[in-house]
Amino acid sequence: MDRPGETTHFGFRDVPLGDKQTLVNDVFHSVASRYDLMNDLMSGGLHRVWKDIMINALNPTRGDRPFALLDVAGGTGDISFRAAKAAGPGFHATVCDINAEMLAVGRERAAKRHLETQVDFVEGNAEALAFADRSFDAYTIAFGIRNVPRIDLALREAYRVLKPGSRFLCLEFSTVEMPGLDRIYDLFSFKVIPPLGRMVTGDAESYQYLVESIRKFPKPNAFADMIRDAGFARVGWQTLSGGIVALHSGWRL
Repeated sequence: MDRPGETTHFGFRDVPLGDKQTLVNDVFHSVASRYDLMNDLMSGGLHRVWKDIMINALNPTRGDRPFALLDVAGGTGDISFRAAKAAGPGFHATVCDINAEMLAVGRERAAKRHLETQVDFVEGNAEALAFADRSFDAYTIAFGIRNVPRIDLALREAYRVLKPGSRFLCLEFSTVEMPGLDRIYDLFSFKVIPPLGRMVTGDAESYQYLVESIRKFPKPNAFADMIRDAGFARVGWQTLSGGIVALHSGWRL
């Protein structure tokens, strides 16, 4: 339970810990229908390359052997659809997202791809997953964990639901440290993305929060320590595109 007076960040603002999830939900309610279009516009299509790198690391089973993926905060289904395409007939993904609008977009996209039998959509909270212990062969979360109010709880839940020998993969925006690129990235983030969000979705404030939330997320080594603290072994990461994104990995052994 929340302690009275306990706060966390919502972008650059401090808010009561119990309020953050509602505020994050409001962001994604607002942008769900144009979420994937905005990803293309904000990243110049690079998010597709980053996600393909994640799927290559995931390396889902290509044969008939069952492979159960839990994709958390993956409401529109992008990671699960890519994994299904790379996998064999034994593959099944469960998309778990706290936002009903995002899940509705994902279900519609799954139907268009004829993936209804391979990808399920479940409304749920990353901090308290409604799945049995040791249920999944892999856990993915892409550009979602920085929106979780209690990241430590989400990481412990990831460990709990994974089978021994299974892998945790997290793709998230990170810290740009390349001289020159950092200034360009900040300028683009704060001066271009919110107005672009207003033009495409009618909502600049949600995208202001999103770029601020990136700056509040732990640096790669600190986040790796959090993954280890949750119980994972062989934790590592690789930075992509000059540090704009990092792909973290850990194993439940």
